[in-house]
Amino acid sequence: HLLCIIPNKLSHPQNRNRTNIKRKILHCSFGLFFAGLHHVIPRSRFIPGMTILTSATLFMELMRYRKGCGWMNDALHFVLGDGLRKHEMEGKFTGSFYYFFGVTMTAYLFPKSAASLGIAQLAIADPSASFFGRHTRHIYWSRIEGGLGGIGRNKGVLGFLGGALFCFPYNFRVLSLAKWAGGTIPGGKQSLLIASMALGMAGAFADLAVPTPALTMPNKILGVKVPPLHVDDNFVVPIFSGWACTKIFGLLGWPLDLELGEHILF
Repeated sequence: HLLCIIPNKLSHPQNRNRTNIKRKILHCSFGLFFAGLHHVIPRSRFIPGMTILTSATLFMELMRYRKGCGWMNDALHFVLGDGLRKHEMEGKFTGSFYYFFGVTMTAYLFPKSAASLGIAQLAIADPSASFFGRHTRHIYWSRIEGGLGGIGRNKGVLGFLGGALFCFPYNFRVLSLAKWAGGTIPGGKQSLLIASMALGMAGAFADLAVPTPALTMPNKILGVKVPPLHVDDNFVVPIFSGWACTKIFGLLGWPLDLELGEHILF
């Protein structure tokens, strides 16, 4: 049985319309950390490690509202503070589970460099698109109120463009320092510019495509209760970005096994 009463100190979750800088910095920091970790740790160790972390987080999500496990909510509040959103305190899974699951699946599905870049788009595009979206929500023409065929509901074009542009410097720097065969980038600087921008647009588009509020599973399927899962951008963004990276590399004639710089950024 779910707990009916959430502790008082957890009763003030943030509104989605707030620009929560602390949450965005934490989001970006974790993403860049995981992208760097994935770059330096062998795949054979990274994926099992992330699988354990994801499984432990899933267990916490399933247990934290059961009787006797309220201390898990206390611990979450201690770590995240007012960064927790209303729906996360009403029984929906927190973004952490989808974040770790998205990173794990991206590392599993794509070549090393594409996966690292996909995870980096999650780190940068997601919070920056949200930031620009919040600050431009009063610009009417930018808003996609009802969604375009379900895409972008309650989000904005300017948020998408801001997220894409914010990713550009990181992508350009990382790809510039990659270990190119013969020291020459196929297509030269023009290809580098195209890839850097296209990657950012892929990450920002994936964030834009996930509607607000999120699509959720019904409470029961065929009479059986199911976990409160929903479509989350933390899961969608890195996977779509990793896939887009492989396509961008292919169109530009770049090798999928391109090795990034030893320390990625320097």
